[in-house]
Amino acid sequence: MIQLSAYKEHYKETIRLGVPIMLGQLGIIIVGFADNIMVGHHSTPELAAASFVNNFFNLIFIAGMGFSYGLTPIIGGLYAQKEYARAGEVLKNSLFINFIVGILLSICMLILLFNIRILQQPEELLPYIIPYYILQLFSVIFAMLFNSFKQFSDGTTDTLTPMWVMLSANVFNIIGNYLLIYGKFGCPELGLTGAGISTLSSRILTLIIFCFLFLRHSRYRVYLEGFKKGTINMLNLGNLMRLGLPVGFQMGVETGSFSLSVIMMGWIGSTALAAHQVVGVITTIGFMIYYGIAAAVTIRVSAFKGWKDWLNVRRASFAGLHLIMAAALLVVLLILSFRTTMGYLITPEKEVVELVALLAWSVILYQFGDGLQILFANALRGISDVKYMAYMAFLCHFGLALPIGYLCGFTLGWGSIGVWCGFPVSLTTLGILLWRRFNKLTTTK
Repeated sequence: MIQLSAYKEHYKETIRLGVPIMLGQLGIIIVGFADNIMVGHHSTPELAAASFVNNFFNLIFIAGMGFSYGLTPIIGGLYAQKEYARAGEVLKNSLFINFIVGILLSICMLILLFNIRILQQPEELLPYIIPYYILQLFSVIFAMLFNSFKQFSDGTTDTLTPMWVMLSANVFNIIGNYLLIYGKFGCPELGLTGAGISTLSSRILTLIIFCFLFLRHSRYRVYLEGFKKGTINMLNLGNLMRLGLPVGFQMGVETGSFSLSVIMMGWIGSTALAAHQVVGVITTIGFMIYYGIAAAVTIRVSAFKGWKDWLNVRRASFAGLHLIMAAALLVVLLILSFRTTMGYLITPEKEVVELVALLAWSVILYQFGDGLQILFANALRGISDVKYMAYMAFLCHFGLALPIGYLCGFTLGWGSIGVWCGFPVSLTTLGILLWRRFNKLTTTK
């Protein structure tokens, strides 16, 4: 009964911190749904082009977001020790290094754009792909700078402010999509390009809002002196890179396995690409729910580690695991219930919807493994152990997911469902490996 009572408190605190993160992330998914519904009903070729571009930029955005995660445990520890001036200085360093990383990521994507034809995508999609790609390219730096503010705010246990900023920008994005994709209320009908303009504008807006709040809101006043007087120095930059690079790599290779699989789907055809985009949006719903809970675990674990309270490091982590497994069960039941019809939310094309229903079986199979690896990746991040998970992520995603997908999809001739066969194996294997690592590090404390 004592143990149950202790877990109840952890459930409450994890939900309190995690729900705003979850809602903010789900807002992004809602925008993704809105984008795909509007684009998919405008034309199927545009939906296929969006699938191609978004899968590559999801790799960049999620890897960049993962890099910024190195800030959260640092701020969490400083916040627990009430070192507010140092926290402000670290934020300044984070903005600097995220700006540099944003430039480097943009250069990489620009090089890919110049060589886009070597990926052998359907020629009829290129007029849609190129302008949308360029608009996404311009938004990378704004997203990276916003990530610094968001992770800083999360580390100080203020998860509500980023939620409201993101939800407000998402509403702006959806309205912009409606006006510019279809040409409503006197706006030009731009289709997929209109969706890109709206997305870029919303990302700029989120950064402007957060800059204003940080400078003006009373909650952040205690950090301003350290932010203004602090210097950009190698100690802070080194700590941010030491924690951020492995997390960014870990999240990047996971997203990369999905993003590179889109090339294989393009080899199959436009219908396969469109179905891949639809299923990708649907499966991201589960990911973002799990991530919201797991990010709350990172915040709590980093604080307990700062206090050297290893018993509650474990309890906070396993309370998060219980919540994620319950959420995964709910996601599985929802996908099972709507598997054959959910594709119609995004496209009226019957062939695409039928392929979505087939790919959904792979999504169902990896939900629990995905939740397991997300939870323990974030728990390890909270205790600043990040290198192991980066190595294991590369092994599982590039050593299992992609080879299995190619083998089943092309060597065995299973087509689209074969390309998706590697994900249940890779995600579940990674989850088990990270769980064992966490147990090894925390049971001996």
